[in-house]
Amino acid sequence: MKHLRMFAWLALPMVLGACASLSGRPSEQQRRADYEAAAGPAQTSFRFYNSLWSWEPLGTDLVVVYARPNQAWLLDVPGCIDLPFTNAIGLTSNLHQVSVGFDKVLTGRRDFPCTITRIRPVDVAKLKQAEVAHRTVQEKPRDTATVPPPASR
Repeated sequence: MKHLRMFAWLALPMVLGACASLSGRPSEQQRRADYEAAAGPAQTSFRFYNSLWSWEPLGTDLVVVYARPNQAWLLDVPGCIDLPFTNAIGLTSNLHQVSVGFDKVLTGRRDFPCTITRIRPVDVAKLKQAEVAHRTVQEKPRDTATVPPPASR
């Protein structure tokens, strides 16, 4: 019985990992590629008035922040090792302006803020189109040889 319980605990991560891979959610690499494709040219700063509406880490060197549902910015933050593991982030700003080389992404560790090295606006409409393209269903006709005949009355 003890060995069966140990096997169940060892098998649980593999089962959960298999379920996660079947969820249909795009991988981090796919999300990163979609954001990179939807990003515009680099800018030196952007206006930031309120708290963040949303954010998503895309590795240890890239984060997307949403100031509003339709306004997103792709921020390069090289070496920001806490980014994928933190529950909340913050942004520094000066007079409601977030600037390259000066402002930082805060991950909760006061001793390790992440300096923003590049800012790119994200075309949210283009990003949504890419997401829809990934969700397309491939239809194919059913093989009639495997379909049982209709039941007779």
